[in-house]
Order: sequence, then C-alpha cells, then structure tokens
Amino acid sequence: MAYIVLVGAGNMGFAMLSRWLAKVDDTGSVVEPAVLHRCTVRAQNTFAVVEPADALRERAIKAGAHVYASADELPAEPRPDVIIIATKPQTVAEVAELYSSRLAPDGLFISVAAGAGIATIEKRAGRSLAVIRCMPNTPASIGEGMTVCCPNTRATAAHRAVAQELLTSIGRVVFIEDEQLMDAVTAISGSGPAYLFLFIEALSQAARAAGLERELALLLAKQTIYGASKLALESADAPATLRKQVTSPNGTTAAAMTVLLRPGNGLTALVHQAVSAAKAKSIKLREP
Repeated sequence: MAYIVLVGAGNMGFAMLSRWLAKVDDTGSVVEPAVLHRCTVRAQNTFAVVEPADALRERAIKAGAHVYASADELPAEPRPDVIIIATKPQTVAEVAELYSSRLAPDGLFISVAAGAGIATIEKRAGRSLAVIRCMPNTPASIGEGMTVCCPNTRATAAHRAVAQELLTSIGRVVFIEDEQLMDAVTAISGSGPAYLFLFIEALSQAARAAGLERELALLLAKQTIYGASKLALESADAPATLRKQVTSPNGTTAAAMTVLLRPGNGLTALVHQAVSAAKAKSIKLREP
C-alpha cells in the first residue's frame, strides 16, 4: 500500500481524487457514485490532500481524503511514496522545493501541471529523485480522460507502474520518452476538450439560428458530437473515410464541407492555428 499526497484539489486534482476514492464492492466494481468505473486504487492506497482554499478543501473532505490546509500540517511520518503536483504551472517549482524533503527516499513526484518541465522540478527539488510529468485532461472526471506521461531517467519500471495504476483509473494512459513532445500533447489532448466544447456551443447556436428551440438544439449538438466521437474511436476506418461516408456528392453535408474545408480560413486552418498557439504557450510556460 502506498501513501499518496495530492497537492492541489482544483478541477483536475479533484477529478483524479474522486476517481481514486470511488467506493468499490467485493468484486472491485464501483458502487458509488454509479457513473464511476474501473477504479481499484482506493483499497490499495492511502490518500492525503493539501489544499489552501476552504471550499476546495471541504470538497476533498467529502470525497473521503485526509485533508490539510498547508504542507506544515502534514504529519512527519509516514513520508509520502508519491507526491502529485496538481497546482498552477507557476507554482510547480515552489511545490517541488517545499515537498522534496518530505518525499520517501525512493519516492516519486508526479506533475500534472501544464507546461512545467521535468528540469524545473529536478532543479528546485534540490536532490536526485524520480519525476514523471503527465498531461491529463478534464474527461478524467468521468473516467474517460487521455493522459500522456514522460518519465525522467530516475523513474524506474516500478515508478511507471504506480503512475499507470493511478492514471488508468481516470482513462487511457500512454508513455513517451521525448519530453519535447509534451508541448504538442498539451495543445492536443490537454486543451482539446475546450475545442470540442466550443464546437458544441457553435453547433447548438447554429441550430437555434436555423429555427430549433434551445434544448433540442443543444441535445442534437451534444449527442451528435458524442456519437461521432465514439464511432471514430471504435471504427477501424480513418476519420477522413468516415467523413466521406457521410458526405454524399452534391448533398447537404457536401454543401457544409465547402465552407468548413475552405482553403486558408476553413476549420482545418483554424485548428492548426489554435494548436500552434497552445503549443507556443506551453513552451513559454516551461521556460525558466
């Protein structure tokens, strides 16, 4: 059993915590709340949370964690096996310095803060330790997240297994070895949910402009995006093939595609620009 300390219980921190503390029955199936699934880490680990904000602290208490307002309140023993940094990127270095002496000798730092690089954590920690930088996304709150992890050279197979166990409970997990790719990961899967939410907004607004009432417009937009996303995930066909299957020659979809695929200012060009801007910001965030 591992002792795990989560530093920061904001949106992402709490999304992970709520999965880890899900109640399970004797078979390992989650029974409360019903929407949760695939979580077995509750019975195998002990969790503590450090969160200065009163409202967020109360939320973590209700989830079932041991909660503290600051690092000073943490018990001296036992020393954490894993410290997960889920704070704003600007405070990651400070957290690494503050908590490095509290981490067990063979312990692990996991950072889920966008933009904060491994070198920053290593430098401020002041000692050689295992670090795994991870980029999850907000669908983690329903167990459908996408998390990409990059370990430093001190992270062993056992450290990777711990991160895999924790993060698989919130969705899919992949490891990469080149940290430079984390900026692109952040721009795609980290920021990606916001792109889809914006598209749902735009599609529902267009539906209303086309004459549909508000609730129906939003339902059509949400379910269409959900269904199409699930089809893309489960189908053996490439997204381009699926798109062409919907697009009959000279039909309604083809008319829409002439707008969305317009060279220079169509949807593809806008997405490229958006991802480029997000990637550039991620690079800037990890600069010393």
